[in-house]
Amino acid sequence: MADIILQIAVVLIFLSIVLGVLRLIIGRTAVDRVVAIDMLTVVSIAMIALYAHLSGRFVYIDVALVYGLLSFLAVLAIARFLEKGP
Repeated sequence: MADIILQIAVVLIFLSIVLGVLRLIIGRTAVDRVVAIDMLTVVSIAMIALYAHLSGRFVYIDVALVYGLLSFLAVLAIARFLEKGP
């Protein structure tokens, strides 16, 4: 049963990657692209967490947490830049 759930998780993660890259390419505005990059960051955090579970090395959870915090700060900085304009 657990193997089926892990397979479903992998399929959903890769589907999210495809949709995120598609939004990144098709995005009409800079905000669309920033949201797509933020979504891809969240998906990559999910991939790191899934890898930590599969490998049994839970030190990767710390990596995912730091990556999430840095991503949040980067999105805030980009949002502030986009708010001010060129």
